[in-house]
Amino acid sequence: MKREDKIKIYKKIFKFCFWAFFITFLTLYLSQATGYYEYEQHKKVSFTNKQIEQFEKDVAAGKNVDLDSYLEDTTKNYNNKTSKLGYQVSSAIGKYVKDGLDNAFKMINKAMQE
Repeated sequence: MKREDKIKIYKKIFKFCFWAFFITFLTLYLSQATGYYEYEQHKKVSFTNKQIEQFEKDVAAGKNVDLDSYLEDTTKNYNNKTSKLGYQVSSAIGKYVKDGLDNAFKMINKAMQE
């Protein structure tokens, strides 16, 4: 490959990386400038304040109080079609790689015994 061709490839890679970083920077800057993060934090505080008020009302009313009923469920469910497909693909790849390695080692073992 000629030196000029390599330089062209490096320039294309540099331009792509530069634009990717620039777009990422703009996205983060605009989200900070518009107050997106502060808004998300405000929603959490607002939810927490409502839950505290409900808890205090229930305690004042003499109800049986369970702390878990006032907490937000933070567990994430990753069961979807994409994750299932990814698991199936990785399982199939793992199976074929294992079979290929087993056969390769059997052939090496046979060659060593002869």
